[in-house]
Order: sequence, then C-alpha cells, then structure tokens
Amino acid sequence: MKKEREDWSRLYHKILKGIEAMIDIQRIVKDMKKMMEETNTTITEMEGTILTASINNQTVNTMNIMQISEDL
Repeated sequence: MKKEREDWSRLYHKILKGIEAMIDIQRIVKDMKKMMEETNTTITEMEGTILTASINNQTVNTMNIMQISEDL
C-alpha cells in the first residue's frame, strides 16, 4: 500500500511539473505575441514615415523639374 501511495505521489508531482512547464510556455508565447504586436506597430509607423518622405521627395523633384523648365 505504501509503495502504491509513493507511486501516485511521484505521478502527481510529475504531472504538476508538466503543468508548470505548460504555464511557463504559455507565458513565453504571450510575451512573444506582445513583442510581435509592438514590432508590427513600429514597422507600420516606419512604413508611414518612409511613405511620407517619398511623397515629399517626389514633390520636391517635381518642383525642381518645373523650375528648371521655367528657367529654360
């Protein structure tokens, strides 16, 4: 009977360690998801900045071409 209790006790502790490991993995995945969302937000902001700079550059180039045409 004592041997059986010890076996159940070992199994119980093994299961608890497995559950703790799964909880740790869930936390890691949750943290990774949060980091990916923040990274995605940063990338979106960078894309907006690059697009704005590109539009501004096109405008400046157009104005320069128009000024050159007028000068000619």
